[in-house]
Amino acid sequence: MGVLAMFVAQSAKLVSTLATMPSDASALAHTLKGSARAIGAFAVADAAARLEAAIAREFDTSAALADLGETVAEARAAIEAILRRS
Repeated sequence: MGVLAMFVAQSAKLVSTLATMPSDASALAHTLKGSARAIGAFAVADAAARLEAAIAREFDTSAALADLGETVAEARAAIEAILRRS
């Protein structure tokens, strides 16, 4: 499985897990941020960073979670299109 395919699978799992705001949500957001940066999905990385910051500051995370979900969905769609072409 290539790096892009792994990101598609990992990002879906992480967003689903983050929706429940587990105790390790900050670490999960940090993981997603790093993975996104590694493949050039900078909008996802930025959204994950905003969620990580909201958690650290104990702010309401609902907007950051929604934004992350949207950016991950967009990135996954773009990656899946790339994978279909190759």
